[in-house]
Amino acid sequence: MSDEQNQNHEEPVIRDKRKVDPDTGEVRQPDAAAEEAPEQGAPEAADGATDAAASHSTESADAEADDVLTVDDILNAANAEVREPSDEHLADLKRVTAEYANYRKRTEANREIERERAVGAAVAVLLPVLDDLHRAEKHGDLEGDAPFATIAAKLRGAVEKLGLTPFGEVGEPFDPQRHEAIFQQPSDEVDTDTVADVVETGYMLGGTLLRVAKVVVKTPQ
Repeated sequence: MSDEQNQNHEEPVIRDKRKVDPDTGEVRQPDAAAEEAPEQGAPEAADGATDAAASHSTESADAEADDVLTVDDILNAANAEVREPSDEHLADLKRVTAEYANYRKRTEANREIERERAVGAAVAVLLPVLDDLHRAEKHGDLEGDAPFATIAAKLRGAVEKLGLTPFGEVGEPFDPQRHEAIFQQPSDEVDTDTVADVVETGYMLGGTLLRVAKVVVKTPQ
């Protein structure tokens, strides 16, 4: 082999990439210059692709940032809706208001019915006592300032405060919804069925019929 060929022939380059020095046993520090230098043989197109990908990623991030609503955006939209509510929201508000008003009416009506039912159950046990007072009054036992008359007046006043109202008077028209006819008397003195006598007084508790009145009825001939 000639000397010229020997000069042109390059010796192979051997790089020791071991991280631990085999002679000293110490950890080798990376060569900063080698890290900064680009790898040999890397295509230049790689840098262009990297730049394009970074640019696309930046544009995507900007687009996503534009689409994301911030807290201020939401608050501003809510304030605008409060100042100038849409027709749809006004219709919803009217509907909810009407439903709430109906709910309150139903609740109050049901509460009143339940109250009357509870009071009626308590007052019903006193009706026989009131009947005895009515009979005693017919016989004249409640006249004057007798103690029995005073007690009867107090009892009647107490049940009236609870909403108990008696009905059934001689001479009033006969009402099959409120009166129970236990006897009928044909008479030419009346043109319609009329109460001739009250055997047992009827009672109303508020708007609830607690007991019908048992009466004698005069019927036209």
